[in-house]
Amino acid sequence: MPDLEQILPASGARRDALALAYPDLDQFDDPTLEWRRLFSELFGTFMLVLVAAGGGMLHAEASDQVSLAAAVVAPGLMVMAIILFMGSVSGAHLNPAVSIAFALRRDFAWRRVPGYIFVQLIGATLACLFLRAVLGDVGGLGATDPGPGYADWQAMLIEMVLTLGLVSTILGTASGAQNVGSIGALAVGGYIALAGLWAAPVSGASMNPARSFGPDLVGGNFTHYWPYLVGPLAGALMAVAFAFILRGRGGGPTARAAGSGRLTPKTDDGITGGSADG
Repeated sequence: MPDLEQILPASGARRDALALAYPDLDQFDDPTLEWRRLFSELFGTFMLVLVAAGGGMLHAEASDQVSLAAAVVAPGLMVMAIILFMGSVSGAHLNPAVSIAFALRRDFAWRRVPGYIFVQLIGATLACLFLRAVLGDVGGLGATDPGPGYADWQAMLIEMVLTLGLVSTILGTASGAQNVGSIGALAVGGYIALAGLWAAPVSGASMNPARSFGPDLVGGNFTHYWPYLVGPLAGALMAVAFAFILRGRGGGPTARAAGSGRLTPKTDDGITGGSADG
């Protein structure tokens, strides 16, 4: 589906069309429903890490049953599903680097970033606790560590470049501060699967500090965590800079309103107005 926010020039018509296509947009608009958005991020991150870490655990313990290709493609498919079923509720960030990137683009309010990151970390931790309870303490709980023969700095650089591509894809296909619609879902899910297919042997293709945090916290081992914090954050910063080069400044009226709790800003006379995101 095309990005309706871009093809409809009139802000009122754009908002109405988006509401028809994505009925849950009102949940993103209403500042009193922040708890719902936070729960959505917690649940979505739980499901993502359940698949990502769980696939890694099963591959490590039974590689003849779960191939590496299946283990790295599954998270991309899960993200695709999450964006489609709840992208218009919380934005389906699922990743601290994504929340920070939206905020740096002025499409998402900074005051909402700490809450999003906190529940993303909680969701990842709960997923790993669940996996350990069901499957046992196997496969390093799906932790993302540098592959055999690779150093931490090499994993960090791979994570940085991979996250640059991921966040660039998200910023280029998202509507405001939200991953909504089939185009964004296919692009983001496909990118995650593609990145995992070639880079998993080097770094695990995490691209997400929360995804790496869960297994390390539950396993009590943060020895190799720093590449999965520094790399994604640096990649997200680069993606924001590249977005400025490609599309100019963010934070247009619609984007600012989305980050503030409403998509359609009002002018001084109370009439709905605004233009497409910058």
